Amino acid sequence: MMQLLQSYVDEVILRALHEDITGMDVTTDFLLSPEHESDAYLMAKDSGVLCGIEIAKRVFDLVGEGVTFTTLMNDGSTVQYGDILAVMHGPTRTLLKAERTALNLLQHLSGIATETRRCVDIVAGTKASIADTRKCMVGIRAMQKYAVRCGGGKNHRFNLSDGAMLKDNHIDACGGILPAITQLREHIGHMVRIEVEVRTLDELREALEAKADIIMLDNMDNDTMKEAVRITDGRAMLEASGGITHETLRGAAETGVDIISIGALTHSVKAFDISMKWGKAPR
Repeated sequence: MMQLLQSYVDEVILRALHEDITGMDVTTDFLLSPEHESDAYLMAKDSGVLCGIEIAKRVFDLVGEGVTFTTLMNDGSTVQYGDILAVMHGPTRTLLKAERTALNLLQHLSGIATETRRCVDIVAGTKASIADTRKCMVGIRAMQKYAVRCGGGKNHRFNLSDGAMLKDNHIDACGGILPAITQLREHIGHMVRIEVEVRTLDELREALEAKADIIMLDNMDNDTMKEAVRITDGRAMLEASGGITHETLRGAAETGVDIISIGALTHSVKAFDISMKWGKAPR
């Protein structure tokens, strides 16, 4: 399942380690000799979707040599409370120094994957797919978007170079949807698609007239979105976005939209509870 560039993963981990250990670990380094070795294991303390186990393994590799890290469950796996995710053996200093950074990343990414899977399950049976947004934590965007994929979701654009998206401020600055799209078409390459954010059905019609590829229905109620689906009649992909919660998600999907984007998947997700326990893992 791992699809992230190793140099990027290492860069994120090393930056996190430099934040956590500026010179030495004054507790561990004064208490334990370099020769001291221990066993440890990672255990799920909730039920959900695992993401980031190979990233966690890499943390131990970068902190110090000699840790044997055996992965027992892979990214994308559904885990239950009490499941053993990985077992480790090696220098105690390395195990202790790597613990917090490894757990921070593993818990955060598993939280994203778990929340994404929950949303995917809610819309099951409809045509709608669940997508993330650019509302990501600085420096770990690719990891967060990887976690969304592990949970069964899809990625919106990764950055501003990934596609053209006309939001309300772009449209207002250019004097309307049609002039904005017309100007964009003169400059972008044939591989770049254009998405337009619309707030009303009149703006939807203008976006369709301008032949937008994707149209985002911004904060529309379900009845309005149903009408938008009818008007569009397959001429563009429709994305619902804005203020969608677990309680309103199914209804939004049943309007017939193609995509539902949810910023909360990455910007305010709850960490998944995972602990590093000391000793041999229970059988």
